[in-house]
Amino acid sequence: MQKASFRYLDIITVLFVAVLLISNVASSKILLLGPFTFDGGTILFPLGYIFADILTEVYGFSRSRRVIWLGFLATALMAGVFQVVGTLPAAPEWGNQAAYDSILGMTPRIVAGSMLAYFAGEFANSFTLAKMKLLTRGRWLWSRTIGSTIIGQGVDTVLFVVVAFAGVLPNDLLWAVLVSNYLFKVGYEVLITPITYAVVGFLKRSEGVDIYDRDTDFNPFALGEA
Repeated sequence: MQKASFRYLDIITVLFVAVLLISNVASSKILLLGPFTFDGGTILFPLGYIFADILTEVYGFSRSRRVIWLGFLATALMAGVFQVVGTLPAAPEWGNQAAYDSILGMTPRIVAGSMLAYFAGEFANSFTLAKMKLLTRGRWLWSRTIGSTIIGQGVDTVLFVVVAFAGVLPNDLLWAVLVSNYLFKVGYEVLITPITYAVVGFLKRSEGVDIYDRDTDFNPFALGEA
């Protein structure tokens, strides 16, 4: 059987991976914005979950799974390259090794926390949305996008903050980062819901597809499209 060809799937995939990589680099800075204390990647990272919602809602869990894995592999490659470049000796006339290490020299804990949180959070998000789509019979898209974000971002935020920063940041700052990250990300999803509706509607009409994952294998390690 010939596989369906989609006009916009590759664009969403590239944007998803780009958001993921940029967010990971931006996370090296802790920001204070009003009452919120969070890492810089939080400004952009929620878009990754919105793209995952769109992917699952329109194209189904199996295609979303492939994109999540692409993001995982791209992040692993980025972290590996940063680590190798940081370890190699710098040219004598280049005096920015300390700055490089400070921004791009990801510690093993941060890499582990980021990868684990991404993997668990994204799959929790997509699984929840796909199952809720069946339960709601495709109605009430807002309930799926927000509900899946509450679950996925909860898993992601707790895993990343605890694995990456527990014992490194003071407990009060650790708690502030965790709560601020979570509230900001979920609030972001709620505010952007009208845009999500518009994008999902456009894609369903343009691609002529609206997948329901009735017989889908939800194993995150099954990389086929069935």
